Amino acid sequence: MTKRPLFSLFFSLLSFSASAEVWVEANRPPFHEPRQPQQIHYQPLTQASRPWKLCAVYPHLKDSYWLSVNYGMVRHARQLGVQLKVLEAGGYPNLTHQQVQLQQCRQWQADAIILGAVDRHAYAGQLSQLVADIPVFATINDLDMTDPDQLRQVVGKVGVDWSKMGQAAGEFLAKRHPAGSGIVNIAWLPGPKWRGGTHPVNQGFRQAIEGSDVRIVATLWADNSKELQRNLIQQLFAERQDIDYIVGGAVAAEVAISELRSMDKLKEIGIVSTYLSHGVYRGLLRGRVLFAPTDKMAQQAMLSVDQAVRYLDKRPVERDLATIIEPLTPDHLPAQVISASLSPAEFRPTFRISPTTHSHP
Repeated sequence: MTKRPLFSLFFSLLSFSASAEVWVEANRPPFHEPRQPQQIHYQPLTQASRPWKLCAVYPHLKDSYWLSVNYGMVRHARQLGVQLKVLEAGGYPNLTHQQVQLQQCRQWQADAIILGAVDRHAYAGQLSQLVADIPVFATINDLDMTDPDQLRQVVGKVGVDWSKMGQAAGEFLAKRHPAGSGIVNIAWLPGPKWRGGTHPVNQGFRQAIEGSDVRIVATLWADNSKELQRNLIQQLFAERQDIDYIVGGAVAAEVAISELRSMDKLKEIGIVSTYLSHGVYRGLLRGRVLFAPTDKMAQQAMLSVDQAVRYLDKRPVERDLATIIEPLTPDHLPAQVISASLSPAEFRPTFRISPTTHSHP
């Protein structure tokens, strides 16, 4: 492979258009388990009928995954001419803070709420109490649609099955180390325990490595902050030296690169991420990260804004959408996939967009 310059990523982002037709999965009927996805061509809107007030609530903006979600929402909101207010809870443990933020969306008189929940069961039986009659659109992180209150309140959702993200990472390792090839030891750092998409990622990964020579010898949980993940990795190597791979969320993978470099172990220990970030992308370009799937988070964010505006405009709505997961390796980094995933280098968190805002991210 002829490797592109590191920051060619950000030039490739110029090809990303929030209004370009994209391939996605539509789950029909919506909210049905097991999912019944159908690949469709999806044509995003180019203009809203009026400057609707959209209130987006994120678990946090501490890593570039959610920064890229922010970018996708901001870009499409500007294109459609709608208002966007963004609130972030500061981390997955902060359920109470996120509940208050939903009430703030209500006080702002939002026309719709786009919710990246800190926990899929967090709002069971009480979502309607927090948001009254405002329609809710789940984004990225799933909500429990078997709960009657959430089923009434949630009009649409956009998000992949996170077990498939974990499964993709597990299958990559299982193919490298099939049964009988020789045991390899994995340190597993999936992220916050039982929050966000961690539980399904954990299930998918563990199922995928069954029957292979991949062994999880250490499982370490913490929120997705670099400080906490660094503490885990330092704790890991203080206790054992028999690790062949560090596998986990993007923040863990990013920290692993710097920690292994400082220990001069980058060539000895492989790094696999369960999702993409800017740091993981750079690691893939340099061959320091071996594998990461992407769920195209900027594209998901665009779809959530589009879904909400279609509903408010009383246009046809696909109520249950997912992007198509793409496996990435140092030898497979399609520019269009990266541009549908990551925010540009110069983009900074944006918390308020009004229809009179003309600058572009």
